[in-house]
Amino acid sequence: MYANVTSATLLGINSYLVEVEVDINGRRLPGFDLVGLPDSAVREARGRVRAAITNSNFKFPIQRITTNLAPADIRKEGSGFDLAIALGILIASSQLQPLVKKTLFLGELALEGRLRPLPGVLSMVQEAKINGFQEIFVPAANKSEASLVSGINVYAVHNLKQVIDHILGDKLKPLTYVPPALSSQTKYSFDFQDVKGQLQAKRALEIAAAGRHNLIFIGPPGSGKSMLAKRLLTILPVLRLDEALEVVKIYSAANVYKPKEAQQLTVKRPFRAPHHTTSTAGLTGGGSVPKPGEISLAHCGILFLDELPEFSKQTLEGLRQPLEENQMTICRAKSSLTYPADIILICAMNPCPCGFYGYETTKQRCSCSSLQRKRYRARISGPLLDRIDLHIEVPPVNYQILSCESVGEKSSLIARRVLKAQARQFKRTNKVNSRLTIQDLAKHCVLNDESTELMQLSFEKLNLSARAYNRILKVARTIADLEDSNEISAKHIAEAIQYRTLDKAIIE
Repeated sequence: MYANVTSATLLGINSYLVEVEVDINGRRLPGFDLVGLPDSAVREARGRVRAAITNSNFKFPIQRITTNLAPADIRKEGSGFDLAIALGILIASSQLQPLVKKTLFLGELALEGRLRPLPGVLSMVQEAKINGFQEIFVPAANKSEASLVSGINVYAVHNLKQVIDHILGDKLKPLTYVPPALSSQTKYSFDFQDVKGQLQAKRALEIAAAGRHNLIFIGPPGSGKSMLAKRLLTILPVLRLDEALEVVKIYSAANVYKPKEAQQLTVKRPFRAPHHTTSTAGLTGGGSVPKPGEISLAHCGILFLDELPEFSKQTLEGLRQPLEENQMTICRAKSSLTYPADIILICAMNPCPCGFYGYETTKQRCSCSSLQRKRYRARISGPLLDRIDLHIEVPPVNYQILSCESVGEKSSLIARRVLKAQARQFKRTNKVNSRLTIQDLAKHCVLNDESTELMQLSFEKLNLSARAYNRILKVARTIADLEDSNEISAKHIAEAIQYRTLDKAIIE
């Protein structure tokens, strides 16, 4: 006999439907064939399904079982087909009636019949709804993300027996859809008022937050580069609902989503700080069927790369495309996938390998030769540096400032200015300034005669590229927005240009 049950799987962060076809033939030698380009995890379903059916007090047919996963030209990964395969076998062996409603089944089976959670359930439920499915069964551990979708009956089940009882007539209650809400938990254990001194660095971070500009800190060890970078989170506007759902989708596909409470989405933006030994695949994403990397996990948030020159050259060059296009496209022989990567890149580096060049004291002297310094700085290519809007020197803080009891400006005050500046940007172009197109720049970044003269002089003296020119305009537009100014004046251009003066210094 023949049975057809529908399941789904991931391809990147998106999902596609898979038909699980089961045929049982009593005229051939007993066996269990699984076809349709399954990977090792899918092939091992034969053992899991056999034990789960038996331990759920049903009979596993001692006949020839052929299971096909269609479409057969796409490689299937993961263990999420177990539940659909088990139900297909029970239907094909006449232990269950064929399904009437358009239903989708997801779940990995434990040997006793329990259902284990899966990655990417949110994407699969959305795909089921788009394709007109009326019901979907998911593991109980995935109910938090599955219930974020309306318009489809979602059943959170603990084991195979529950699903079978539902089909036989002992109906389960579907999850109640409650519109997802953003959590109110926005407090951080750190604040900008903790940072003593470093006024220019704080100002640069405020500009970076307001326009979502990329930034690099350059300074000696212990000057506060990492401390400053972490506090950027505290002045960024919280996630919008659509952004929070997109972050959940990415984290679920990467199998790192751990919800604390159903329908309560975090408002805190992601902050990812991979170690400099991270591989290219770890940062950009990879695998035979590519998985999200750190840059995609930082989507809508911050990617912090400390000790930037210590990352491999290949890894750093992999950042070029996503910084320009706000998405990461990975091409492999078997598939080509695109992941979202709309991030703020924050980098930190020392001025030389020992860290003290240009900041020598009586006790600390730079021990690097000019050749060592040149090689160290050359690890950051000109094209990558071109994509970083703000280059900020972070000098060491002296004792008088550190020992002063007065505290700096609170993050909450800076965040208000950032939010107000972003509101101006969205009202004007419905996007932040760092995402402005060439057409947007021509329309909204018109310079007066004084600003044009200053820009021309700087362009020639600093030997800036066309990309650097556009980024200066974007930063100047953000500075003007922070001052509630509709016009970009010469002082806004001057401040934006001073944040590019390290262009030439690092490359030379």
